[in-house]
Amino acid sequence: MEKLKIWLRKNWSTTLLVAIFAVLLVNPDAKAWLMRQLASTGLFNSNIEEKTTEPPQAEETTTVLPNLSVADDKGNIINTSELKGKVVFINFWASWCPPCRAEFPSIQTFYDKYKDQKDLIFLGVNLDDDASAGKMYLEKEKFSIPFVLPNGNIPNEFFSGSLPTTVVLDKAGKIRMHHAGMADYSKESFYEEINQLLKE
Repeated sequence: MEKLKIWLRKNWSTTLLVAIFAVLLVNPDAKAWLMRQLASTGLFNSNIEEKTTEPPQAEETTTVLPNLSVADDKGNIINTSELKGKVVFINFWASWCPPCRAEFPSIQTFYDKYKDQKDLIFLGVNLDDDASAGKMYLEKEKFSIPFVLPNGNIPNEFFSGSLPTTVVLDKAGKIRMHHAGMADYSKESFYEEINQLLKE
């Protein structure tokens, strides 16, 4: 026992790092906190694409984006194909996913700022195996982002398996941002891009 105490005194920094690593390994909230700090640096952020001016013949041959169909907790069906004229912010997430937890506070901040904007639709698409786990997470953290579930298959153009994934559609229904991985959506630079989309 005395040898262990001596070793710990000599190697306290290693012991501390191992303890921190162990907490990060087993605690999803600790992982989310660390990832949130990284996301706040802006290293993981994605930008909304500039609007391109295509010649009329190119627009006519543009392929139609598949429809994403989701249902809210009251059973109302929402189809992205019916949301033309609106900017649509879609976030695919799960309660067990640390990067999702890391970015969620920034999404809530974004939602709080724009929730009264009638031309901006928020869809928080929960992909937990058990939807009640997602609902419990939102309630526990006091998040109020609209909770929806997939209503059928999710087209690959929207989601290909990486959590979190965020997609922004412009008023024409075109994907203007597709970001796999966490990001900080509470930055002024992102709001400026959203404001530009709302003006188009």
